[in-house]
Amino acid sequence: MGSVIGDLLPLSIGVAVSPVPIIATILMLLSKRAGSTSIGFAAGWILGIIIATVLFVVLSSTISASDDGPSTTASWIKLALGALLLTFGVKQWRSRGGEHEIPKWMHAIDEMTAVKGLGLGFALAAINPKNLLMCIAAGVSIGSAALATGEVIVSTLVFTIIAGSTVLIPVLGYLVAADRLREPLAKLKVWLQENNTTVMSVLILVIGVVLIGKGIGGIF
Repeated sequence: MGSVIGDLLPLSIGVAVSPVPIIATILMLLSKRAGSTSIGFAAGWILGIIIATVLFVVLSSTISASDDGPSTTASWIKLALGALLLTFGVKQWRSRGGEHEIPKWMHAIDEMTAVKGLGLGFALAAINPKNLLMCIAAGVSIGSAALATGEVIVSTLVFTIIAGSTVLIPVLGYLVAADRLREPLAKLKVWLQENNTTVMSVLILVIGVVLIGKGIGGIF
């Protein structure tokens, strides 16, 4: 299981540092319905990560060839996912430094309810292409590793907790010390908007290369 956890760490960090959900979380925490909306968003975010990952754990476990190692099919999937992430990474790297339009739904966050926050969190986790690709890669890594049921559960939880930490930690911290966190959260939002495109593109490129390497290693 240790090697699987090692494979999951860069993927979980890739999901965790995704700028859009972090900025959305901060905006919710600075809105007039900070408590309920942010909790709903965090619940949807975690739920989306779990469902997307578990779905591909189940699918990849059915195509594993044996208990001796990853199947060729799973390795091809990793290779394809790595290539897609490289494509995303290159595209994002080329767009760094330019003007990034704020999504229209972000302007409506101040009026957003807990239910809408939950739906938004789920969509950003399970439908957003970059996050979905990393959840798929995590599911394939877990499902093709021939782990016992308990190890599958632990691996999935480790991935989910790390991937969801950048949304969960601000929400939990705000519930404990709202007044003290307002200014740091506002500054963090500005920093993310200015720098995270570069950071995210580099991370996606690295993860893409790692997945391609693991895919090639499992095929040849």
